[in-house]
Amino acid sequence: MSPLDADPAAAAAADRDNGLRSPRLVARVGMLLGVCITVCFVTGLLSHWIQHPPAWFYWPSRPVWLYQTTQGLHVITGVVTIPLLLIKLQLVYPKLFARPLIGTPARAVERASIAVLVSSTIFQLLTGLLNTAQWYPWKFFFTTTHYAMSFVVVASILVHIAVKLPIIQRALGSPVESTAPIGTIDSTADTQRTASESAPGPGVVSRRMLLRSTVAVGALAALAFAGQTVPFLRWLAFLAPRSGEGPQGVPINRTASAAGVLESARSPDYRLTISNGNVTKELTLDELRAMPQHERDLPIACVEGWSATGTWSGVRVRDLVALVDGDREHDVRFISLEAGLYGVSTLPANIADDPLSLVALRLHGEELIIDHGYPCRLIAPNRPGVLQTKWLTRIEIR
Repeated sequence: MSPLDADPAAAAAADRDNGLRSPRLVARVGMLLGVCITVCFVTGLLSHWIQHPPAWFYWPSRPVWLYQTTQGLHVITGVVTIPLLLIKLQLVYPKLFARPLIGTPARAVERASIAVLVSSTIFQLLTGLLNTAQWYPWKFFFTTTHYAMSFVVVASILVHIAVKLPIIQRALGSPVESTAPIGTIDSTADTQRTASESAPGPGVVSRRMLLRSTVAVGALAALAFAGQTVPFLRWLAFLAPRSGEGPQGVPINRTASAAGVLESARSPDYRLTISNGNVTKELTLDELRAMPQHERDLPIACVEGWSATGTWSGVRVRDLVALVDGDREHDVRFISLEAGLYGVSTLPANIADDPLSLVALRLHGEELIIDHGYPCRLIAPNRPGVLQTKWLTRIEIR
């Protein structure tokens, strides 16, 4: 037991001396931080499972805006976490170097969890932020590393909360401006006296004021990026790498030049091959255009957090599957002229059979430009943009 635990008066004096570093304020900022990290973690899991689905995972085709919403929340809460973490570290950093550095086994576990928590969280936020700008100054594969490290962050948070839970409960159970010993219940007179004693003088920031400022900074950070996902907030998205605008009204992540398909996509010998076992059919671009065309309003949402809704028109995936007598309960694989990791994507059977899923030939009434996937591309509801394969050359019913 520490001297502060044994002496309530000493604990109260310490809380007053802490000022803005009071456990009461730290616990409340930590709670805001925990909410953001939780939302970011859950939405991040969904995004990873959609791109790399486990055998048990099911993702619906509707509502069409679901992935757009979850991924937007993922990026926004990740961005909001950055100022919250900086404020939390500013409030607690003297305790990070308090003596003894190790002490009891419980303290050693706490110190280790804090070291892992701070370092892994900074790593996640930094790499995630750079991913929104598509800048990768590292050699590891971002997606799997980011996914694995998220569990390290969450595990270290749970250990930290378990160690600090009694303090957190007592801190949250008393007014943020109180100077009474943590865990006591103030009488009316004590509460009035506490408010009088804790009232800041001129030019002095109170705990409540700092807490409100923390919320305001978090809200500003959210607005600075939310415009990538929410159209009517785009004028406020002053930090967002993407405005939501682009050629034909939709941003472009990867150009045809970067994908190395400028010549093959424009070749007069282009054919779209559709395969179902031994049954194969090749279609020219004119034959695709001659098939029944369908128009759909669908968002395209990328893992970087931006999204935009386009009016796409083309041939339904289910109609192309029917051309080769494909089973509508089977997944469908789409192969691009582009080689590489994302040159192939698999559309789950439930989404492939949805009448909203198209092999698109046009966007907003115009023929696709080559950077949007000319001669044709996949556009399906409720999917990450990275899986909306462009420059299609082959479709296989699996």
